[in-house]
Amino acid sequence: MLPGSTLYASEPAQAWWSPNNTFSLGFAPTEPATNPPTFAAAIAYSGGVIVWSAGRGATVDSMGSLQFLPSGNLRLVNGSGIVFWESNTADRGVSSASLDDLGNFSLKTGDVSVWSSFHNPTDTVLPGQNFSAGMVLRSGPYSFTLLKTGNLTLTWNDSTVYWNRGVNSSVDGDPWKFSNQTQVQNFSVNLRSPSLGLQSLGILSVSDPMLEIPAIMAYSSDYVEGRDIFRFLRLDGDGNLRLYSSARGSGTTTMTWAAVPDRCQVFGYCGHMGICYYNDHDYEPTCECPSMNFEPIDEKDSRKGCKRKVEIRACPGNYTMLELNHTQFLQYPIQDPAEASRSQKVFAASLSSCGMNCLGSNSCVASTSMNDGTRECHTKSLGFLSGYRASMLLSTSYIKVCGPVLWNAPDNGKSDYSRLPACVLILLVSASLLGFLMFQGGVWLWCRGNGAKFGRSLPHYALLEYASSVPLQFCFKELWRSTNGFNDRIGAAGGFGTNYKGTLANGTAIAVKRLEGIERGEKEFRAEVTKICDDTGPALPSIRGTRGYLAPEQLANQPVTLESDVYSFGSVLLEMVGGRRNFEASAETNGRKFSEWARGEHERGNVRGIIDRRLLEDDQNAVDFDQARRAIAVSFWCTQERPSSRPKMGRVVQMLEGVVEV
Repeated sequence: MLPGSTLYASEPAQAWWSPNNTFSLGFAPTEPATNPPTFAAAIAYSGGVIVWSAGRGATVDSMGSLQFLPSGNLRLVNGSGIVFWESNTADRGVSSASLDDLGNFSLKTGDVSVWSSFHNPTDTVLPGQNFSAGMVLRSGPYSFTLLKTGNLTLTWNDSTVYWNRGVNSSVDGDPWKFSNQTQVQNFSVNLRSPSLGLQSLGILSVSDPMLEIPAIMAYSSDYVEGRDIFRFLRLDGDGNLRLYSSARGSGTTTMTWAAVPDRCQVFGYCGHMGICYYNDHDYEPTCECPSMNFEPIDEKDSRKGCKRKVEIRACPGNYTMLELNHTQFLQYPIQDPAEASRSQKVFAASLSSCGMNCLGSNSCVASTSMNDGTRECHTKSLGFLSGYRASMLLSTSYIKVCGPVLWNAPDNGKSDYSRLPACVLILLVSASLLGFLMFQGGVWLWCRGNGAKFGRSLPHYALLEYASSVPLQFCFKELWRSTNGFNDRIGAAGGFGTNYKGTLANGTAIAVKRLEGIERGEKEFRAEVTKICDDTGPALPSIRGTRGYLAPEQLANQPVTLESDVYSFGSVLLEMVGGRRNFEASAETNGRKFSEWARGEHERGNVRGIIDRRLLEDDQNAVDFDQARRAIAVSFWCTQERPSSRPKMGRVVQMLEGVVEV
């Protein structure tokens, strides 16, 4: 194309094409459609898949145009003559423009590129494109960057980092462990000139002169599969970074990897003071307000957040704390250290103290109490509140409202049963809680839920609660069936109620306390739970362990601990994914035990060599590589020699299900 060329929104069939007609630059109608219609000037892959847009999706009316001016400037103009975007390349000697077969549009002086879409990305990275440190993908309030450390980060509103992945396991970590962006950047040594690239076969990796080989960050689930498949990386409007595949000419896309498997953990997903949860109908993230004390900012779009019907300042001395069970207000690093110190505080406190502390503070607006043994109380004084509710969350949150509290109406479609008055809290007491049987059951349940493919997992899957020994909740009808109508009494009735024997549908033996007078408090309740264990304890077997899966401390005749069981679980997990016994030695493993050989191969990055060949070769039930990779990494974390270095079982299951990073 030569200076003076123009594309018009009123002529959507008009476009500038790449030599092999794979990519085109032209106008595309806005989706969803608007009235009157609007258009975006965009580069599209064969079939209409948009991979770049002028002005990051800026739209013009039907009289708009994309003008390649004689001065060498490229600009997007509305019908009224208003300039919405320009390349700022006037008077730089630009003599031509071209769109190549990789999808890169360039403005050139001779053969030298002065400006290109690859160096000015919007929300997408394509194969062959070098995304270097300092470049930014943006979509709404969300941004994706590559730091000089080689770490990839997702950030909300240029202030809150909610996802961080390093170039290798030594620099990979959870960004919420740090208080600000500076600490995230200092998490590992700086590389010289890191660059993120996507291979056409589906590998996302970071390259740098200091790295011997590129550090692989992600594989697409259809890695190396199919012919004429176009893959690309995109930051979507919901704040998640995803890999997609598209067959040539189809105009459709398939998601093959996501940075944040649990979408409710994307900061701001449901807007300010919105609560994200997964509904039971299609297991999609859903947004709601904390209670009837709030109302949606936009009734047509629940993701825009909520506002108080009565502001706190309008009811001095008459506000209270709304309690939200199994709920967190997400805490992630804030870039500005001063703002972070003002808006977020963490200290040790009991459940009730965490809420009362916030109630007594004029600056505090919300708090979250962690019920995971840390006794951490996170308070929020300023800024944005992003809520997440799920039955697996070991936390209770509080938010300040003008009294009285007005609860949301029950909704049978919601996955949180804590509000339903017909539900009774019980403690599962079974042999699985005493030792290795718990973890064997966990493996079986996980495999059954994931299938031969290690398929799609659900962020609120109940396995977490089975494996981490936290209480489960059942509706009254389920307990009635499980106890045969509360017929088999255990011991004498206590002040809290009567104990009954029962059996769940899966055969697990349980003891049920039918509660009466539960207002007495947590201390009395814990005493009753202890009584249930005493009643049922003598019938439960003592489990020492299975030879071949014993932790090193057990072999030294030290006491069996929860950490020992985690080691055993990791051993079983490795055998399950690898399809070989841990103590099996063969020519393939160079005469070494499979577990030792596999650990070395994992450190060298040869994950595919560890996976059972039958899973890789089964065309009907091909393994989900990312799930298998995650399971292998978890198995090695579980089987570390030092017991204190092994993770808790609750976190193990969260990692297996993709709720948290490994």
